Amino acid sequence: MKKVLFSLAIIACASTVFAQTTPATTTTPAVTAPKLVQADVAKFSTETIDFGKIKQGVPAKGTFVVTNIGKTPLIIEQANPTCGCTISDYTKEPIALGKTGVINATYNAANAGHFEKHLTVKFAGVDEIKSIVLTGEVVPAADFDAYTAKQKAIADSIAAIKPLTKKQKKAAAAASKK
Repeated sequence: MKKVLFSLAIIACASTVFAQTTPATTTTPAVTAPKLVQADVAKFSTETIDFGKIKQGVPAKGTFVVTNIGKTPLIIEQANPTCGCTISDYTKEPIALGKTGVINATYNAANAGHFEKHLTVKFAGVDEIKSIVLTGEVVPAADFDAYTAKQKAIADSIAAIKPLTKKQKKAAAAASKK
């Protein structure tokens, strides 16, 4: 009797397991729009701003210009710096087709030395995150003043050189023929 009851229990369990089937789908699968990438919707005038040498303690400001090259208005959802030494602001309203918006970034320049700071940019409707870069070298104030004085002296000496007159050019040409 135990064998019969056990066999019936097994048959009952097996029949319920095999009786369950997946329902047939009656709708056609939805066609998904192709995913947009940053290169389809926005073009940066530059992806890196190089400040060169900057004076320690004087914040450096740069502006990234972004052009809408997509088919719909472009919205910058976020433009976040990756560290606390940089702050950013960006165009909040939608950017019309063919028009430009800006991402302003300010680096605090507190520590001397080379720096490379990234900002991550996210556009509405695009999964991809874009990285833009601020770079340069922070120089201590005294060294920066000496550097700028030297650069000014070089620029002044170049400006002091006057172009040769026609008479001087002829004399130089004659001297080179001898």
